[in-house]
Amino acid sequence: MEPVQPIQILLVEDQPADVRLTKEVLAEGKVANDVHVVNDGEQAMAFLRRQGEFANSPRPDLVLLDLNLPRMDGREVLAEIKSDPELMAMPVIVLTTSAAERDVLDAYEQRANAYVTKPIDLDEFVAAVASIEQFWLTFVRLPEPARSELRTAPRPPRA
Repeated sequence: MEPVQPIQILLVEDQPADVRLTKEVLAEGKVANDVHVVNDGEQAMAFLRRQGEFANSPRPDLVLLDLNLPRMDGREVLAEIKSDPELMAMPVIVLTTSAAERDVLDAYEQRANAYVTKPIDLDEFVAAVASIEQFWLTFVRLPEPARSELRTAPRPPRA
């Protein structure tokens, strides 16, 4: 039996306190995970495309994406991920302070898999991240990143 590989999570977040807290909550979860952190949208795309300093980075199983980022905002990152044939199947959860209905609608129109508003209250923030861990890492079956060639291979015709 092969050892269970940890779930690879890319956290795209520019607020150090939110990074620390998110990592702590995920570390206490039931599912083994490795959290990789980038602080802006340009770094996120380089990580996902394995460019430059991220050339040897693992392909994430899940992306936690803030919308309000420097250099390239999360809306642009989401649009690029979901329009890239190599990345589009990757689940993206928007985790942001914005509760604006326009941001929620835009995120879902860009095919975000979920939209979670970060609570200001510390205990509520911990609960929100724990619920993401419980649902997305315990109950949901994520696509295997190592099988990305299946995503871009032509599908056989249906009978």
